[in-house]
Amino acid sequence: MLRRLDSRKISSVAMLSLVICFTLVSVHSCRQTDMISAPYLLTDPFLQLPTENSVRVVWFTEFAGTQHTVSYGENLKQTAKANTIKLSRTREDQKSRVGNQTQDKQVYQKPVRRDIWRHEAEVTGLTPGVRVNYRVTSVREDGETVSSDVFTLAATPKPGTPLKILLTSDHQLKPMTSANLQKVVETVGRVDGVWFAGDLVNIPDRASEWFDDNSGGALFPGLQGRAKYEMTHDGVKTTYTGGQIIQHAPMFTCIGNHEVMGRFARTGSLNDEFDDTIPHAIAQKLYPDKSLIDNSFNTVTYEEIFTLPTSQEGGKKYYAVTFGDVRLVVLYITNMWRSPSLDGKRKGRYQEAEKDFNNSENWGYGQVIYEPIAKGSKQYNWLEAELNSREFKQAKYKVVMFHHPPHTLGDNIVPAYTEPVQIIERDGNNIKAVRYEYPKDTDYIIRDVVPLLEKANVQLVFYGHSHLWNRFISPSGIHFLETSNVGNTYGAAWGNRKREVPIGYQEEYVQLGDPNGLEPIVPTIAPLLGEDAKPMPYIASNELTVFSIFDTATGTIASYHFDTRKPDSEVLKFDEFKLK
Repeated sequence: MLRRLDSRKISSVAMLSLVICFTLVSVHSCRQTDMISAPYLLTDPFLQLPTENSVRVVWFTEFAGTQHTVSYGENLKQTAKANTIKLSRTREDQKSRVGNQTQDKQVYQKPVRRDIWRHEAEVTGLTPGVRVNYRVTSVREDGETVSSDVFTLAATPKPGTPLKILLTSDHQLKPMTSANLQKVVETVGRVDGVWFAGDLVNIPDRASEWFDDNSGGALFPGLQGRAKYEMTHDGVKTTYTGGQIIQHAPMFTCIGNHEVMGRFARTGSLNDEFDDTIPHAIAQKLYPDKSLIDNSFNTVTYEEIFTLPTSQEGGKKYYAVTFGDVRLVVLYITNMWRSPSLDGKRKGRYQEAEKDFNNSENWGYGQVIYEPIAKGSKQYNWLEAELNSREFKQAKYKVVMFHHPPHTLGDNIVPAYTEPVQIIERDGNNIKAVRYEYPKDTDYIIRDVVPLLEKANVQLVFYGHSHLWNRFISPSGIHFLETSNVGNTYGAAWGNRKREVPIGYQEEYVQLGDPNGLEPIVPTIAPLLGEDAKPMPYIASNELTVFSIFDTATGTIASYHFDTRKPDSEVLKFDEFKLK
């Protein structure tokens, strides 16, 4: 994963210095001050925010440096200077697998800041449809330089340009992700864009999950063909490298629940901090004189890492962009995932932990919705205006992307997407239970958002969250696609497998099928067969990994699966449908 210019002999003094560094905090903090080793790029460059005559080039290092540039064009003679920022919240902790720390060897005892610098240059003067070579170079403080390989970039494609767009989500360092991305490139070649429906990593402030987790499955290595993820089946070990994708193709992302961190530095680990989200209204009562971002929830690291289109109302959180023949509308529709377990041992989606009944500061408040989308909210009003805009109405293909599923066989669609209704049961002054109900008739996605999309003739709604593949068609003709079985799955509520839901609550929570009433579509080409030998309308597998490609030349979306148990097997196209 790491790119070095040369190898050098290290003196005994230098070796002692490295040993001391490993002992203190982190191998990474030592690299910033110890200039013995050659500089390296923490990532290859990747593309962001293309316009009709420009595109942004972004990369990361573990040194601030004195100069960072992009060379591009014929013989790489043109240059663009990068602006540099330091990521403000990237850290490592007990659960990090990075540098000298593994699952079996502990280095960090608590969250420790990790210094990482982001560099971004804008390449201008581009001609639509013309690809240009580029390379990035960073100069360290001691004058040592490091350059990337040569890649290609382009302006945003004009309408009428045939494109192949990768639809993906929920990578999260899962076991099959690197194999999935490697097979994308081997199957369809270079894609023109990536749409990522949320959950890029697990803990967004844990730096190694983005850059260099030593399992080999961090986000950027997988999407840049620099992963080193080993899988073993029947004694045969295969190493997957991911695919060289985002060096050449811009990526548009949306916020999933795993892009959101909770109350800052209140707990002793990043996992606990991630889990420590509370609603804004509760934070304002508990911490009236303190930062709302630090004491509720935030997407700081996600927003610092990516340069995305913006809206005046939502910034990077929700936006719309035209890409070739497509108008892509990206929404911030996600909530805090909490366990459906009713054992009372931890805060969950339906109840609080028994040990915290009398300590409301530790309550989770159910599945907190991070950004309002109900009718009349700021995001809803923005969406309504966007769907009536000239850019949207004139687009050949109208696509909406967000994280939380409107229709799925997965577990994460239950309960309804609505504000939790808290019910506290008391016996005198003693709290006996703190429960949460989710009235189905106030599901904001189904009640408020989907009718807007139907009225606007949206052809495709793309989402993730449940770690499976399934799709649906509404009576009005909207295609709903969830293609998130890229790493591992948690199963489908189908056949004999039921969702874990509470019994005896006021609401009736659906255990099987799509709670919102649509029948799943059986794959059109090669469906898998169930134990009853009947075709299954989904893929939920820890051996088969799935990806989908949107071909705008034909308006078709094809889905493929690859059997990781059989490294030499072919990738199989199992489903295809066409947008009107």
